Amino acid sequence: MAKAAGRTKNTARTSVWLQARTPRGGGRKGDQPNGLDRERITQVTVRLLDAEGLDKFSMRRLAGELNVTAMSVYWYVDTKDDLLELALDSVCGEMRLPETEASPENWREQLRALAGEYRAALIRHPWVSPLVGRFLNIGPNWLAFALAIQNAVRNTGLPAYTQNGAISAVFQFVYGFGTIEGHYISRCAEVGMTQEEYYREAAGTVRDELASHGLLESADELMAAREGDTVEEMWERDFTIALDLMVAGIESLLSREA
Repeated sequence: MAKAAGRTKNTARTSVWLQARTPRGGGRKGDQPNGLDRERITQVTVRLLDAEGLDKFSMRRLAGELNVTAMSVYWYVDTKDDLLELALDSVCGEMRLPETEASPENWREQLRALAGEYRAALIRHPWVSPLVGRFLNIGPNWLAFALAIQNAVRNTGLPAYTQNGAISAVFQFVYGFGTIEGHYISRCAEVGMTQEEYYREAAGTVRDELASHGLLESADELMAAREGDTVEEMWERDFTIALDLMVAGIESLLSREA
């Protein structure tokens, strides 16, 4: 009995989207805080996460921003994780999804559009990347995004046993690229520098400290190819080329299957 009780107590958390929709207060109108609802709480949560980051976010900080008590927030969500999951789905809703259920021949444009939207979301909201792997991501906006991805990859004509690999190749690449780019931009903002200023200072420091390392000699040709580009142009070109390579890889698989 003790073992069974222990398993029940330690049951893994699932998702706020699988819980009952009734607020924690049990629906008693007299207990409901005035002027609050889940939508407003979620909007303020997103704003705080954007401004201060995930590490500084707390229910107490949120309550202060809403000018209510922390217990008022708990009337709408049971835990901080529930609130973070709501915020995560909210920003996913910012993505403009292409039409993927028609015109399967346009799968290249569909994949590029989805990849670009995902990258932009990761850059706008750097706190998203550490949360993506933390939750099930089964809110309505994430489900719509996932369905669009599956449709676009299905439209390629790849056999089913290769489609998951194609999804992983494209969107895990976008996740990594967008995460690094978003964190770089956040770091620039933290130190009060533009992307150009930070890049020049960092590159100069690395060159001074590692002048004798073979890596710099090897990188000279790569750096010369970037001469004259802004940092934003570097990001954009690298992303576009990498995505082109992914599309070319899918086309290669299609030729092999044919």
